[in-house]
Amino acid sequence: MTSAVLTDPARRTPAGGGWRLDPLGAGTALLRLLPPNLAHRLAIEALKYRLVPPDRRPDDPVLATRLWGLDFVNPVGLAAGFDKDAMAVDALLDLGFGFVEAGTVTPLPQPGNRRPNLFRLPEDRAVINRMGFPSRGIEAFAANLARRRRPGIVGANVGRNKETSDEAGDFARCIAAVAGLADYLVVNISSPNTPGLRDMQHGERLVRLLDRVIAARDGAGGGRRPPLLVKIAPDLDDEAMRSIARAVLAAGIDGLIVSNTTTARPASLRSPKAREAGGLSGPVLFDPSTRALTAMWRMTEGRIPLIGCGGIGSGTDAYAKIRAGASLVQVYTALVYAGPGLVGRIKRELAGLLKAHGFSSVSAAVGADAR
Repeated sequence: MTSAVLTDPARRTPAGGGWRLDPLGAGTALLRLLPPNLAHRLAIEALKYRLVPPDRRPDDPVLATRLWGLDFVNPVGLAAGFDKDAMAVDALLDLGFGFVEAGTVTPLPQPGNRRPNLFRLPEDRAVINRMGFPSRGIEAFAANLARRRRPGIVGANVGRNKETSDEAGDFARCIAAVAGLADYLVVNISSPNTPGLRDMQHGERLVRLLDRVIAARDGAGGGRRPPLLVKIAPDLDDEAMRSIARAVLAAGIDGLIVSNTTTARPASLRSPKAREAGGLSGPVLFDPSTRALTAMWRMTEGRIPLIGCGGIGSGTDAYAKIRAGASLVQVYTALVYAGPGLVGRIKRELAGLLKAHGFSSVSAAVGADAR
């Protein structure tokens, strides 16, 4: 997608899955020769103009799952951050994803943080970004969603502008604009690259925000009430997670995404770019994000669906997230290195694991290791 295929088939993810050469990797190998921001833009253009071949293979029925009244053909989604302006959602669904999350979008257009703001860490199969919500704004985003032609589940991930006098109002404005166009909505208060944003995960600021976005969703025209989720950070302590669990359950939030990128820098990182500021993603995020996922599943008592995100690079990783409490999973960074063929491989491996362990569906395996 935005970088290159892996040439080391022996590299393993923390959960034991394999990273293998992707048959569609020629394009990603070429993109690796380019600066990351340019490669990302060209990948979006290639998808937009349907230059990436679709995956037409039917999904194994064991992967089908139903949440929030929505039927997912499989539980493997694309995380927010790749298609920030919803320019290529149809083509992304054609790659075999069960759902695609576009964004993060802000109310007004903004350029994001000064470049360089995106770094590959090939020695660690990781990425650091400090992009800061570059966005064409909610009007352009909504117009792109309205032009969708392909059936499939698409989420809208919304944020706030860097310079704003009404933080909660920014989120509410975005929610109101896309509530009639997206299948689900995500409030992103966990990016480390917008000053003060993560503070909105705490206390009364969170409670007030949830009240505003729920009212915006419920008051949007068209009579639709798409499920509303909150995306949280992996760097929260137990007290902060318990506070979030109480707040979302009391407010009636429909789900959580666990988690965003991390500001931690594990000693195991080998890349000379490891100390760049920003959010770190990739295999090193798998363990902390999965621990947070399990903790949140227990703290919410399994009462709301969770989406597991962070470090997934194989069907084994996806299966571990599901057993830890995830009803759905999302990938992104692994695609940078393994290419779009990774999606089909994750699905095949996941279906095999579910069957091998006697599960007739994804939902039957959710939380198996967290109970």
